[in-house]
Amino acid sequence: MPSSPSVVLHDLSFSWPDGTPALDGVSGAFGRGRTGLIGANGAGKSTLLKLIAGQLSPTSGSVSVHGTVDHLPQHLTLATDASVGELLGIRPQLDAVRAVASGDASPELFDVIGDGWDVEERAEAALAQAGLPADVDRRVAELSGGEAMLAGVVGVLLRRASVALLDEPTNNLDGDARARLYELVRGWRGTLIVVSHDLELLELMDDTAELRGGGLTVFGGPYSAYRAWLEEQQDAARQVLRTAEQRLRVERRDRIAAEAKVARSARDGRKKRASGDFGKAAFDAMKNSGEKSGAKIRGMHADREAEARAAVEEAERLVRDDDRITVDLPDPRVARGRRLAVLTGADGREFVLQGPERVALTGPNGVGKTTLLEALVAGRGLATDRVAYLTQRIDTLEEDRSVLENVRAGAPTVPPGELRNRLARFLIRGAAVDRPVASLSGGERFRVALARLLLAEPPAQLLVLDEPTNNLDLDSVDRLVEALAAYRGGLLVVSHDRRFLDRLGLDAELRLEPGGVLRQVGL
Repeated sequence: MPSSPSVVLHDLSFSWPDGTPALDGVSGAFGRGRTGLIGANGAGKSTLLKLIAGQLSPTSGSVSVHGTVDHLPQHLTLATDASVGELLGIRPQLDAVRAVASGDASPELFDVIGDGWDVEERAEAALAQAGLPADVDRRVAELSGGEAMLAGVVGVLLRRASVALLDEPTNNLDGDARARLYELVRGWRGTLIVVSHDLELLELMDDTAELRGGGLTVFGGPYSAYRAWLEEQQDAARQVLRTAEQRLRVERRDRIAAEAKVARSARDGRKKRASGDFGKAAFDAMKNSGEKSGAKIRGMHADREAEARAAVEEAERLVRDDDRITVDLPDPRVARGRRLAVLTGADGREFVLQGPERVALTGPNGVGKTTLLEALVAGRGLATDRVAYLTQRIDTLEEDRSVLENVRAGAPTVPPGELRNRLARFLIRGAAVDRPVASLSGGERFRVALARLLLAEPPAQLLVLDEPTNNLDLDSVDRLVEALAAYRGGLLVVSHDRRFLDRLGLDAELRLEPGGVLRQVGL
């Protein structure tokens, strides 16, 4: 357990209103400094942050926090007509300072201001440091998703809470914005807990905490050091398992041999009795002695085998066997060279995407990449009607309908039982199939959206993916890369995750510049 913990979890459990458990008996602590919180999709990371922030109440157990808490969620929910000052969380102080400056001396204004007389100056300086326009009155609608997230992080800094919680803060940030966020994190004071799958961000952490199987493991060091330590632990655990399995095999063999020996002895005794070598009294005494001896031998070997089996079961618990999503993309049967889509820049220059090309669309935040994708999918430039579009916001799912109902909408002719089997390959199983989408985590929602697209019939000839790695854990990103490597249709992907793009085997990269100009860049 970290020294001087800022957040302590004691046997913490939380279940959703339908009874589905999200966390079960989690205990542990987060110390001062920067901690990267990792875990598989659906492990409960975002739920844990909300419990620490007091936005959710535990079903059982407790959360103890030393100091104030500030929480920045994955998806900022401020209306687009709000101001940057509201996004920063300083609007009340800002309005109060301005009111006093205009001559209003109401006592309640001074209560709101507190020691924040310089709030506007500090906000503008912090925005500028983060590379954002130093304008607290600017509309949120004028910001890209990445800029809004960066402004949200600046707001957390300005509010100076003792414990800051950031949930996937680099989602939607371009390379430049990520670099600026990394600088903010490097200089962070106080307790910072960050949920992220961004490897570069995780390397800036002092500690790494993994939420897995109802337990919280906290390691003193960044993600790479944790992975190295974990691999050592797993190597040792696998060796212990092999040794335990070998012992179990030996004990089982010895038990069988002992039972065979006891059985032979009993047969020999019966033969001698039948031959008349022993009288009844002598035979009964010998039989009684043999049965007692046999029972003792059987009990001894059964105990040894049970001990060996228990050792195997204990060793198995230490060896990870994590479930992984299995993404098998169907063959859309796209002829090589067949035109699938045409992207047109503001200068009229056209770029043709044909099967089975893989094309990345890159560019800075706010330049219009998502707008370009939406126009393409709406029919402007498409040469096929078999298109699967995964939006950045994952907002194509019907919130109140179940997972199965959402997926069936794309494959109405597939029997529900078969769809359940296919969903299991996306780690969506059992009761989870019947849960409403609104109750799912970000990673779970992504898997449902992905399943809805990829299980559709007929299969898509063109996949259009907008920031597909935002809500995926590191292992699931690996599985997605493997699936896309085998896909034989066209692929158009927007991503700021350079590591992900570099693994896709791209045929081309198109960069969208300010003003809507498209240009092809070298790979």
